[in-house]
Amino acid sequence: MHDIRAIRENPAAFDAALSRRGLDPVSPEILALDEARRAKITAAEEAQAEANRAAKEIGRAKASGDEEAFERLRTEVASKKAEIARLQDEAKEEDRKLTDLLMGLPNLPQDSVPDGEDEDDNLEIRRWGSPRNFAFDPKEHYEIAAVQDRMDFETAAKLSGSRFVLLSGAVARLHRALAQFMLDTHVEEHGLTETITPVLVREEMMYGTGQLPKFGEDSYKTTNGWWLIPTAEVTLTNIVNGLTVEEGYLPRRYVAHTQCFRSEAGSAGRDTSGMLRQHQFEKVEMVSVTRPEDSDAEHERMTGCAEAILQKLDLPYRTVVLCTGDMGAGARKTHDIEVWLPGQNTYREISSVSTTGDYQARRMNARYKPASGGKPQFLHTLNGSGLAVGRALIAVLENGQEEDGSVTLPEVLHPYLGGRTRLTADGQLA
Repeated sequence: MHDIRAIRENPAAFDAALSRRGLDPVSPEILALDEARRAKITAAEEAQAEANRAAKEIGRAKASGDEEAFERLRTEVASKKAEIARLQDEAKEEDRKLTDLLMGLPNLPQDSVPDGEDEDDNLEIRRWGSPRNFAFDPKEHYEIAAVQDRMDFETAAKLSGSRFVLLSGAVARLHRALAQFMLDTHVEEHGLTETITPVLVREEMMYGTGQLPKFGEDSYKTTNGWWLIPTAEVTLTNIVNGLTVEEGYLPRRYVAHTQCFRSEAGSAGRDTSGMLRQHQFEKVEMVSVTRPEDSDAEHERMTGCAEAILQKLDLPYRTVVLCTGDMGAGARKTHDIEVWLPGQNTYREISSVSTTGDYQARRMNARYKPASGGKPQFLHTLNGSGLAVGRALIAVLENGQEEDGSVTLPEVLHPYLGGRTRLTADGQLA
């Protein structure tokens, strides 16, 4: 959510920032609602003062025996109470409209974010590793012989419909090994706190991180009002929902491995082959909670944590800064990390690392007390994939495939696989 005081002070700057996301000016509507709300509050306060004055005069009229004045003043107090209740209700309604409007607006992009309309306008900032030169035409992950009997889309479709997969045998174990490796690395080397969270959340938690009110169609809601999380960003970030923490509590750095659920409402016809885009998938998610002055450095640190996983897996990747038109609504700035997939002959997103500034903290009313004293300040929150486990599995399979249909596995995974180093063409660990 946005700071109404900042909008009052510089509405033109607010509209200019939103225009970079392709939105029309909205500050006149915001300020009109704000002015109406404040006018109702002021009127209610004035009516309350008049009611208080009349109430004092009632006592004097009673004492003096002036029945006419007593009745007139009593009627006036009753009328003022009704007026106050009406004005307070009207102020609440204006406040609701204002809150709904502010909650539905995206975050303001940082000045360093490039302008643009879509992914073609994203800015590449670095690459790591070189794509392997294959002596044969590399296959997509689901076409590799070692995988075909262990990655079952037909049975998954029977069970649940399209965009689901059933993994078994060595491929299932490899998927589990990747998640365990990611967690161990983030905990032991990057200092994150491992966390196990629910995957069902209350509706206000989805509002807190910005999935609601505008993006509910992207997620699943149960019949009793819970929401299935689209990512552990929702649960990890909302740990500080409603809290005012001491400055010494910061930074907080969390990591969780969870199931994630997305309806993929806007992706009809995209990535329908294989397991690149699923309704249910697993992700290792990182979330940081910081002081405002630390959030930019934390964004770079978190990006480095995600990149380190790919480097240890020896998977080529590139890192890009998303342009204003491609960036998620809650982000101020986003780094996408794209891993090389030889089967598609292109880089594909495997992690998004975003800083949201105080946008989520305002929605959650999450603050900290400065050690030096003074008013509590809003926290800054950041989130990022570290990594999407299914996409990491795809990358390991495609980059390690051999001409005979076997797959050579990254060295860092060998201890998680009982010392095995490869998948044989018939889908066994060896």
